[in-house]
Amino acid sequence: MSIELTETRLTQQRLRIRIPKEYQQEPIISHLVSKFGLKVNINAAILGANGNTDGWFELQLTGQQQAIDSSLNYLNNLGVETWTGENISGYKRLS
Repeated sequence: MSIELTETRLTQQRLRIRIPKEYQQEPIISHLVSKFGLKVNINAAILGANGNTDGWFELQLTGQQQAIDSSLNYLNNLGVETWTGENISGYKRLS
């Protein structure tokens, strides 16, 4: 008899995203919590007045690796540009 172990270890992922202005009324960051069960810390943000420009967010996601991967796919499917990395100069563009 074999027992399958489910990965329950939490991991962290630093992420920078650019949310196009047409999505600024959508709860994209909130969905990272509600749909994927992630803890989201907003480390930095740049938003234009009255939603006239794209929004930039620097996030730290905490959760199971599978949930983080699914959330990155969600962002990619929306057309949200994403970069991952440890610091500002070390971000790698994902989409």
